Amino acid sequence: MPRPTTKEDLLTLSAENFAKLTELADSMTEEELAAPFDFSEDKSRKEAHWQRDKNLRDVYIHLYEWHRLLINFVGSNMDGKNITFLPAPYNWKNYGDMNRAFWQSHQQTETDKAREMLEGSHKQVMELAEKLTSEELFTRGYFDWTGNNALASYFISNMSSHYDWAVKKLRAHRKKVRGK
Repeated sequence: MPRPTTKEDLLTLSAENFAKLTELADSMTEEELAAPFDFSEDKSRKEAHWQRDKNLRDVYIHLYEWHRLLINFVGSNMDGKNITFLPAPYNWKNYGDMNRAFWQSHQQTETDKAREMLEGSHKQVMELAEKLTSEELFTRGYFDWTGNNALASYFISNMSSHYDWAVKKLRAHRKKVRGK
Protein backbone atom coordinates (compact mmCIF):
# COMPACT_ATOMS: atom_id res chain seq x y z
CA MET A 1 0.00 0.00 0.00
CA PRO A 2 1.37 3.46 -0.85
CA ARG A 3 1.88 6.15 1.77
CA PRO A 4 -1.44 6.78 3.57
CA THR A 5 -3.51 9.76 2.42
CA THR A 6 -6.59 9.15 4.55
CA LYS A 7 -7.25 8.27 8.15
CA GLU A 8 -8.53 4.85 7.09
CA ASP A 9 -5.36 4.19 5.08
CA LEU A 10 -3.22 5.28 8.04
CA LEU A 11 -4.99 2.99 10.48
CA THR A 12 -5.08 0.05 8.06
CA LEU A 13 -1.43 0.24 7.01
CA SER A 14 -0.27 0.80 10.58
CA ALA A 15 -2.20 -2.25 11.80
CA GLU A 16 -0.95 -4.36 8.89
CA ASN A 17 2.69 -3.35 9.34
CA PHE A 18 2.53 -3.86 13.11
CA ALA A 19 1.09 -7.34 12.50
CA LYS A 20 3.93 -8.09 10.06
CA LEU A 21 6.44 -7.00 12.68
CA THR A 22 4.97 -9.11 15.47
CA GLU A 23 4.50 -12.14 13.21
CA LEU A 24 8.09 -11.90 12.03
CA ALA A 25 9.39 -11.53 15.58
CA ASP A 26 7.28 -14.49 16.71
CA SER A 27 8.68 -16.62 13.89
CA MET A 28 12.32 -15.99 14.79
CA THR A 29 14.21 -19.05 15.97
CA GLU A 30 16.17 -19.25 19.21
CA GLU A 31 19.36 -18.97 17.16
CA GLU A 32 18.12 -15.81 15.45
CA LEU A 33 17.01 -14.30 18.75
CA ALA A 34 20.29 -15.16 20.48
CA ALA A 35 22.55 -13.85 17.73
CA PRO A 36 23.44 -10.18 18.16
CA PHE A 37 22.50 -7.91 15.30
CA ASP A 38 25.79 -7.29 13.56
CA PHE A 39 25.86 -5.44 10.27
CA SER A 40 29.40 -4.08 10.68
CA GLU A 41 30.69 -5.90 7.60
CA ASP A 42 28.00 -4.44 5.34
CA LYS A 43 29.36 -1.03 4.34
CA SER A 44 26.09 -0.17 2.54
CA ARG A 45 24.33 0.03 5.92
CA LYS A 46 25.67 3.41 6.98
CA GLU A 47 22.79 4.71 9.12
CA ALA A 48 23.52 4.77 12.85
CA HIS A 49 20.72 2.35 13.74
CA TRP A 50 22.51 -0.52 11.99
CA GLN A 51 25.26 -0.25 14.60
CA ARG A 52 23.09 0.85 17.55
CA ASP A 53 20.42 -1.85 17.72
CA LYS A 54 21.91 -5.16 18.81
CA ASN A 55 18.77 -7.26 19.32
CA LEU A 56 14.99 -7.45 19.12
CA ARG A 57 14.60 -5.59 22.42
CA ASP A 58 16.48 -2.60 21.03
CA VAL A 59 14.14 -2.44 18.03
CA TYR A 60 11.06 -2.69 20.24
CA ILE A 61 12.35 0.02 22.57
CA HIS A 62 13.18 2.34 19.69
CA LEU A 63 9.62 2.08 18.38
CA TYR A 64 8.16 2.44 21.88
CA GLU A 65 10.14 5.60 22.69
CA TRP A 66 9.13 7.22 19.39
CA HIS A 67 5.51 6.38 20.15
CA ARG A 68 5.94 8.15 23.48
CA LEU A 69 7.28 11.22 21.66
CA LEU A 70 4.21 11.25 19.41
CA ILE A 71 1.77 10.75 22.29
CA ASN A 72 3.39 13.55 24.28
CA PHE A 73 3.59 15.89 21.29
CA VAL A 74 -0.05 15.50 20.30
CA GLY A 75 -1.45 15.32 23.82
CA SER A 76 0.47 18.32 25.14
CA ASN A 77 -0.33 20.51 22.16
CA MET A 78 -4.00 19.52 22.17
CA ASP A 79 -4.04 20.54 25.86
CA GLY A 80 -2.65 23.96 24.95
CA LYS A 81 0.94 23.28 26.08
CA ASN A 82 2.98 24.19 23.03
CA ILE A 83 5.90 21.78 22.72
CA THR A 84 8.09 20.63 19.86
CA PHE A 85 8.09 17.04 18.73
CA LEU A 86 11.67 16.43 19.81
CA PRO A 87 12.39 17.36 23.43
CA ALA A 88 15.20 19.80 24.21
CA PRO A 89 18.11 19.64 23.75
CA TYR A 90 17.40 17.52 20.68
CA ASN A 91 16.58 18.66 17.17
CA TRP A 92 16.57 17.08 13.72
CA LYS A 93 20.34 17.53 13.44
CA ASN A 94 21.22 15.69 16.67
CA TYR A 95 18.29 13.32 17.23
CA GLY A 96 20.72 10.41 16.83
CA ASP A 97 21.99 11.34 20.28
CA MET A 98 18.44 11.00 21.58
CA ASN A 99 18.12 7.58 19.98
CA ARG A 100 21.35 6.49 21.68
CA ALA A 101 20.03 7.82 25.00
CA PHE A 102 16.84 5.77 24.51
CA TRP A 103 18.97 2.72 23.73
CA GLN A 104 21.20 3.25 26.75
CA SER A 105 18.31 3.76 29.16
CA HIS A 106 16.78 0.39 28.28
CA GLN A 107 19.77 -1.93 28.35
CA GLN A 108 18.33 -3.65 31.44
CA THR A 109 14.81 -3.96 29.99
CA GLU A 110 13.89 -7.55 29.17
CA THR A 111 12.72 -8.30 25.62
CA ASP A 112 9.31 -9.52 26.81
CA LYS A 113 8.81 -6.30 28.79
CA ALA A 114 9.91 -4.22 25.78
CA ARG A 115 7.36 -5.99 23.61
CA GLU A 116 4.65 -5.41 26.21
CA MET A 117 5.57 -1.71 26.32
CA LEU A 118 5.51 -1.50 22.52
CA GLU A 119 2.14 -3.25 22.26
CA GLY A 120 0.73 -0.78 24.78
CA SER A 121 2.13 2.27 23.03
CA HIS A 122 0.98 0.97 19.63
CA LYS A 123 -2.54 0.68 21.02
CA GLN A 124 -2.30 4.24 22.38
CA VAL A 125 -1.16 5.78 19.08
CA MET A 126 -3.82 3.87 17.17
CA GLU A 127 -6.48 5.16 19.58
CA LEU A 128 -5.07 8.67 19.30
CA ALA A 129 -5.23 8.54 15.50
CA GLU A 130 -8.75 7.12 15.69
CA LYS A 131 -9.94 10.15 17.70
CA LEU A 132 -8.78 12.58 15.01
CA THR A 133 -10.60 13.30 11.78
CA SER A 134 -9.03 12.72 8.39
CA GLU A 135 -9.08 16.50 7.93
CA GLU A 136 -7.22 17.08 11.21
CA LEU A 137 -4.67 14.45 10.26
CA PHE A 138 -4.07 15.22 6.60
CA THR A 139 -4.56 18.97 6.19
CA ARG A 140 -1.20 20.73 6.15
CA GLY A 141 -1.00 23.31 8.90
CA TYR A 142 -4.39 22.38 10.34
CA PHE A 143 -2.81 22.75 13.77
CA ASP A 144 -0.46 25.69 14.20
CA TRP A 145 1.91 23.49 16.22
CA THR A 146 2.62 21.28 13.21
CA GLY A 147 3.88 24.22 11.16
CA ASN A 148 3.35 23.58 7.48
CA ASN A 149 3.21 19.82 8.05
CA ALA A 150 0.16 17.62 8.27
CA LEU A 151 -0.18 15.91 11.63
CA ALA A 152 -0.44 12.64 9.74
CA SER A 153 3.21 12.92 8.74
CA TYR A 154 4.15 12.41 12.39
CA PHE A 155 1.81 9.43 12.71
CA ILE A 156 3.03 7.83 9.48
CA SER A 157 6.66 8.25 10.46
CA ASN A 158 6.05 6.74 13.90
CA MET A 159 3.67 3.99 12.90
CA SER A 160 3.39 2.43 9.44
CA SER A 161 6.77 3.61 8.13
CA HIS A 162 8.59 2.87 11.39
CA TYR A 163 7.10 -0.64 11.54
CA ASP A 164 8.24 -1.19 7.96
CA TRP A 165 11.76 -0.07 8.98
CA ALA A 166 11.72 -2.60 11.85
CA VAL A 167 10.53 -5.43 9.59
CA LYS A 168 13.33 -4.71 7.12
CA LYS A 169 15.86 -4.72 9.94
CA LEU A 170 14.63 -8.04 11.35
CA ARG A 171 14.60 -9.60 7.88
CA ALA A 172 18.17 -8.43 7.28
CA HIS A 173 19.23 -9.95 10.60
CA ARG A 174 17.46 -13.22 9.83
CA LYS A 175 19.08 -13.40 6.39
CA LYS A 176 22.51 -12.79 7.88
CA VAL A 177 22.08 -15.41 10.61
CA ARG A 178 20.79 -17.96 8.12
CA GLY A 179 23.68 -17.17 5.80
CA LYS A 180 21.47 -16.49 2.83
